[in-house]
Amino acid sequence: MKVQQLVRAAVALALCTALGAFGQAASKANVVVLATGGTIAGAGASAANSATYQAAKVPVDKLIAGVPELADIANVRGEQVFQIASESFTNEKLIALGKRVAALAKDPGVDGIVVTHGTDTLEETSFFLTLVVHTDKPIVVVGSMRPGTAMSADGTLNLYDAVVVAADKESRGKGVLVAMNDDILSGRDASKRINIKTNAFGSQWGALGSVVEGKTYWFRAPVKRHTMASEFDIEKIETLPMVSIVYGSGEMGTAMAEAAGKAGAKAIIHAGTGNGSVPNYEVDTLRKLRADGVQIVRSARVPDGFVLRNSEQPDDKYDWVVAHDLNPQKAKILAALALTRTSDTKELQRIFWQY
Repeated sequence: MKVQQLVRAAVALALCTALGAFGQAASKANVVVLATGGTIAGAGASAANSATYQAAKVPVDKLIAGVPELADIANVRGEQVFQIASESFTNEKLIALGKRVAALAKDPGVDGIVVTHGTDTLEETSFFLTLVVHTDKPIVVVGSMRPGTAMSADGTLNLYDAVVVAADKESRGKGVLVAMNDDILSGRDASKRINIKTNAFGSQWGALGSVVEGKTYWFRAPVKRHTMASEFDIEKIETLPMVSIVYGSGEMGTAMAEAAGKAGAKAIIHAGTGNGSVPNYEVDTLRKLRADGVQIVRSARVPDGFVLRNSEQPDDKYDWVVAHDLNPQKAKILAALALTRTSDTKELQRIFWQY
């Protein structure tokens, strides 16, 4: 009799333990990590190699396994979408990634999504996703400046922080986010501002919040249109038109703008000096391109500030667009998406004001 009682007690204890573990797992957020390669998946020849290494070497399962503390935060699983250095991202890859993110966002069993990404074009991808994915679920883009083999590797903590943000209900409705170096940045205006230090990403408008010891602290939210409020929908986008960036400088000539037009660019982002300035000898070239149907968008190579309309150049007269505070590479993303909907200059300018 006593033996039977002991067996029943042992079974009951095991069942309670199993149910408790199940309940604990069920109470955690379900986060999917989509890996695309980059430095966060990189490896160097030695621990001293923090700037010289091969990107996109470590698969997503190893990335996740390398941070066992993730299991304390969420139920995490990974998918390998690409395994490339981010300078090799193309429009086709952007669209493919956007469609996968959107599909996961629709899954009721997914609470948040993390995208691991190379830092070189992380700012373009984060802005693209914030414009085309219709969800209020957290989407967090993360990378690292140093490979996991470096003695000063930053990828482990960045990935941990990204999962913390993706699992946090307070992250919902804030657009696509970037988690880097303890900061939570808006995917709209985060940009890579230095290439050899771990505090590489920032925004002239400041961080939205911070992650400290596994907890998020929020201080502001984006006001520009994004995700649920966006007029762009990844499910309706199969291709993007060609948009070229022409970089401004002293004695820049007109050959780059002319070549972009001949190559078939539907828009040219003029990354001008100062307030998006255009040299007097280039004005006629840009006006001719505009007359031929090419949209001209004045941005600036200056990292902060914004381009004023009808200042430096009579944009109304020339039928040009200004990029507002978007840097040239982000202006390129928005221009390409905008051109999938309209070629009307006033509508394009409205889009640049609102996004």
